[in-house]
Amino acid sequence: MKEIILIKNGELALKGLNRSTFEEVLLKNLRHRLRRLGNFTLRKAQSTVYIEPRDEFTDWDMVSECVAKVFGISAFSRACVVEKDIAKITKAAAEYLAEPLQTARTFKVEAKRADKQFPLTSPQICAEVGGALLEAFPHLTVDVHEPEVTVWIEIRDFGAYIHGPQQPGAGGMPVGTGGKAAILISGGIDSPVAAYMMAKRGIALTAVHFASPPYTSERAEMKVVSLLEKVSEYAGHMSLGIVPFTHIQEEIGKHCPEELFTLIMRRFMMRIAARLAKENDCLALITGESVGQVASQTLPALACTDAVAELPVLRPVIGMDKEEIIAVSRHIDTFDISIQPYEDCCTVFTPRHPRTRPRLEELEAAEAVLPVEELIEEAVAGVRYRKI
Repeated sequence: MKEIILIKNGELALKGLNRSTFEEVLLKNLRHRLRRLGNFTLRKAQSTVYIEPRDEFTDWDMVSECVAKVFGISAFSRACVVEKDIAKITKAAAEYLAEPLQTARTFKVEAKRADKQFPLTSPQICAEVGGALLEAFPHLTVDVHEPEVTVWIEIRDFGAYIHGPQQPGAGGMPVGTGGKAAILISGGIDSPVAAYMMAKRGIALTAVHFASPPYTSERAEMKVVSLLEKVSEYAGHMSLGIVPFTHIQEEIGKHCPEELFTLIMRRFMMRIAARLAKENDCLALITGESVGQVASQTLPALACTDAVAELPVLRPVIGMDKEEIIAVSRHIDTFDISIQPYEDCCTVFTPRHPRTRPRLEELEAAEAVLPVEELIEEAVAGVRYRKI
């Protein structure tokens, strides 16, 4: 019995004349993700993507896990394929879905006849298949409102497809259809969630992390790598630029008011991240900031950091509370990594009484004693890149 996966595009179906462009990116992303799992043929028709194996053996559990993390997919199903013959369809339905039907008490059949040349209507298909399943599984009863198992029969151009309930996809838009942006990634809970959320809107990612050895350890850097590896299961491969930030922080500590330390540090981060973003063809910056969560994330503080960004700053978690952010981090499996006790440079150099309502002119005056461009050039020259 031949088995395949049927994928529903979801949001892509709403696109107009450029819909095929989005679908081609989705196919490209799927091919790339599935490459390590075997050889597959992918094709699209009638708002559906078909994944067919070319190998004799396929680990469908691994394939399903992979497909579930590809953005641009609303739902998918493992299905068996038979000829468009009602006798073969009823026989295959009883065999392919035998396990769930044997343990269920109620069921119903849903049919979709996309090929109008098929001689039976959708209600007739439901009646034929339903009757055959009642004979094969006499313990079952029909419940059209809340069945334990729904048997789906889809009559399409290439054959008849039989499957059980659909599995939810990752949703969103295919990564790469929304441009490219740089995520400022720390070791905390928020920034990996922000990266995931922007990738879901089709944004391809590059990452920027600020390291301050010896105040931060190699384990803190590996923590960030582990976080990005989890995000990359959804967002695809990306590069990580690791910025040496120790000298800048020490200079700020020596010459600037302590209560402005975090804000001046954030302004340097924005300047450097924007420089690296432009070098990597990015059109925006992404941060995990949420209004009011810490002193540097009040509206006046955000306005002061944005003043030097030079690129749009996207903040997808800006209106979320911590519990909402944590829920997403658990969903993408980054939470347990984020709470590992390896500090990043933002937590190491925290002032005792940070300013929450700064004025731009006082920050600019405080920075005037620093060789800003010289420090930025030094940091950019020392960036190390690694692939995720």
